[in-house]
Amino acid sequence: MKRILLVEDDPNLGLLLQDYLQLKGKFDVVLCVDGEEGLRAFSKQEFDLCILDVMMPKKDGFTLGKEIRKINQDIPIIFATAKAMIEDKASAYDLGGDDYITKPFRIEELLLRINALLKRVAVKEHVDPGPAQTQFQIGDYTFDYTTQLIHYQGMQQKLSTKEAELLRLLCMKKNAVLTREEALLSIWHDDNYFNGRSMDVFLSKLRKYLRDDPKVEILNVHGKGYKLLVN
Repeated sequence: MKRILLVEDDPNLGLLLQDYLQLKGKFDVVLCVDGEEGLRAFSKQEFDLCILDVMMPKKDGFTLGKEIRKINQDIPIIFATAKAMIEDKASAYDLGGDDYITKPFRIEELLLRINALLKRVAVKEHVDPGPAQTQFQIGDYTFDYTTQLIHYQGMQQKLSTKEAELLRLLCMKKNAVLTREEALLSIWHDDNYFNGRSMDVFLSKLRKYLRDDPKVEILNVHGKGYKLLVN
């Protein structure tokens, strides 16, 4: 059972969300009524996801989210607020939030967002478990993930962060299929159409970078994903 930290200063809404998520989502939900109480709870217990109201007494949700990020870089955070200004959405994501929902919202929508975030985490852990490998041999190429450089016959190619992340996933699945969903959720955290088109552009660039070694090829696997083939 996944454990959720819910920090909401409206007691009626907080209890309603807690009851619904425990019943329908089958989660263990710890409810706190202000940011200070939420930080104490997070410091003492293990959680799988946080839902933070933004407008709260003692410590607002953005401040709490920033402090949670200092403790745990990876835990999914959903910010909830009655304010719908674009500046607030930008602040939510800048502070490391994974999603943003505006009040009033349907509880069913919140549940969908929770399940989507937990699914992304599960996929990322499946694709990228444990400490990160940083050095890869790809035919005659050497790829250094840390410096984001491909080396080949005395020359080097600098990669963007997304290019490096995508090539690393392909290397970890070398000669096997990297599904499209795995790549999108691991790197972009959302497998929507627009992110898919963006990934296609990065794949084209990676093919260009690796084209000088005939033993190396990035294949499209119809209906599934991609394969870094190294003969």
